[in-house]
Amino acid sequence: MASIALKSFIGLRQTTSENKSIVLSKPTTQTHRNFRINASKSSPRVTGRNLRVAVVGGGPAGGAAAETLAKGGVETFLFERKLDNCKPCGGAIPLCMVGEFDLPLDIIDRRVTKMKMISPSNVAVDIGRTLKPHEYIGMVRREVLDAYLRDRATTAGATVINGLFLKMDLPKSTGSPYVLHYSDYNAKTGGAGEKKTVEVDAVIGADGANSRVAKNINAGEYEYAIAFQERIKISDDKMKYYEDLAEMYVGDDVSPDFYGWVFPKCDHVAVGTGTVTHKGDIKKLQIATRLRARDKIEGGTIIRVEAHPIPEHPRPRRVLDRVALVGDAAGYVTKCSGEGIYFAAKSGRMCAEAIVEGSENGKRMVDESDLRKYLEKWDKTYWPTYKVLDVLQKVFYRSNPAREAFVEMCADEYVQKMTFDSYLYKKVVPGNPLDDLKLAVNTIGSLVRANALRKEMEKLSV
Repeated sequence: MASIALKSFIGLRQTTSENKSIVLSKPTTQTHRNFRINASKSSPRVTGRNLRVAVVGGGPAGGAAAETLAKGGVETFLFERKLDNCKPCGGAIPLCMVGEFDLPLDIIDRRVTKMKMISPSNVAVDIGRTLKPHEYIGMVRREVLDAYLRDRATTAGATVINGLFLKMDLPKSTGSPYVLHYSDYNAKTGGAGEKKTVEVDAVIGADGANSRVAKNINAGEYEYAIAFQERIKISDDKMKYYEDLAEMYVGDDVSPDFYGWVFPKCDHVAVGTGTVTHKGDIKKLQIATRLRARDKIEGGTIIRVEAHPIPEHPRPRRVLDRVALVGDAAGYVTKCSGEGIYFAAKSGRMCAEAIVEGSENGKRMVDESDLRKYLEKWDKTYWPTYKVLDVLQKVFYRSNPAREAFVEMCADEYVQKMTFDSYLYKKVVPGNPLDDLKLAVNTIGSLVRANALRKEMEKLSV
């Protein structure tokens, strides 16, 4: 079982020999995509205007969706209640996102090429030895990345509204509009904003784990983690240590079911942790994370404290009629790693592409079948990854001995290569059968040792 799980964990899709590297020296200007037209001949044409779509939420999912819609000829409204939003997020993005979403290098604070995985007993394993010279993990601040994507959506033609989405009235008949109610903060009516409405033909819910769009379509609930993060300003000398290095801590002290992190930003480090099972202890877990990293952040000043829910699995319902959920609103955060930025932006773009294609570049009405094409494509591409990472989290995060085994396994260069390749490019890189067999044997050995250690610890505690 371990062999199968690990082999699935290393990637998502088959790659080809032509795509061995991504040139990042000069980001290209994103051009208008040529969408394949899938509109049904029976789909009614929109008369006197183009299709209207509201995107609720201005994070990576909403920004990517709004830009794609606007470039595809759809009249687009993007709602964001807090334009300086700083979500408590580690801010790590894979290399493929830089090229795929044409991100300028100046919005990336740090290029991490080394990572330390630190076990409960403080055994540190250096990860990153297999990276090629041009490869790195990007570290961004969410307020910078999100604003950039929203600005690009505006340039493409989307209307960005600084407002709070309140609720929506569902269509009373086929083809009739959704009526969105919101507080417009652009209006000069004080902090409460001016109550307004807008009529649209379809809605994309990109409004995070507490999605109001999801509640409006009875999308169901899911388990969620609480992420807690402190931004800590440390001296220039100490920042040199984190110049191209990130740290991940595992252990019951920092989180019983997740991990703690120290990720470098432009002039500070983000120190945080998360948990599903012990939400009430989140501040104690955060103190323990700081304690583990104390020698490297000593003398630092906390400049910002952030907390936010993070979904643990996709919602039971993600599409209903002409409403679709993307990003955290849909539950697209991976177990084990907690990665969500790339999947948010990717799902937003994929959903918007389905609407553009189904509407014949905004000329026809869409229906649920158009949005389900996005869902089918998403599940086919990424669903196995979510399931495998769920298994890995249950296997390796269940106890401190199991976490020791996990860190031990991370020392293997083959594990590092396959894991980094899958993370950086979101594609399967075919493994070597002999190395796969060795990995399976080593994994089983690590788990056996972990189980033996757990039993000895239980004897001592009796």
